[in-house]
Amino acid sequence: MSGEILTRATIWISIAAYTVGAVTFALSRQRTKWDSLARAAWTIGCAALIAHVAFAYHHFYGWSQTAAYHDTARQTAEMFGMNWGGGLYINYLVLAAWILDVAWWWRGLDAYRRRPTLIVVVWNAVLIFIIFNGTVVFGTGYVRWLGFLVCLAVCLAWWFGAAKPRLNSSNDSLMAAED
Repeated sequence: MSGEILTRATIWISIAAYTVGAVTFALSRQRTKWDSLARAAWTIGCAALIAHVAFAYHHFYGWSQTAAYHDTARQTAEMFGMNWGGGLYINYLVLAAWILDVAWWWRGLDAYRRRPTLIVVVWNAVLIFIIFNGTVVFGTGYVRWLGFLVCLAVCLAWWFGAAKPRLNSSNDSLMAAED
């Protein structure tokens, strides 16, 4: 398999797994099976992003940070007229944060669910922003449409998920029966 195919496939696996994880988590209403599925998808998405970075560095940049920075700067200059490669460091921060988020989630679903709402909102907004930029802003053709649909699906899931009442002790058994 060519390096370009591996690099592109792993980012799309990451985006797809993120989408499944985010949508499932947003709509799960604390149902254990749904939360477990969301956590598995979230973990796969993070692992695929790690693989994407490794494939990109191996096949495109010869493991050179300088080459990666200059290519990021070139792409940014083509889109915005600004020769800046700092987006590469933003990507590193996102990857590190996602790894930490996955570790937090594997500590326990209850602990993960009790995170402050602001953390959940900001974290998902950052990921949607990154996906939107990578697919809609920097992408072309069908990639733009797929990226737009992914971002829309996640936003709608969070919107409708937030609109539903949270589980409480009086309807736990009803919701558990739906699992």
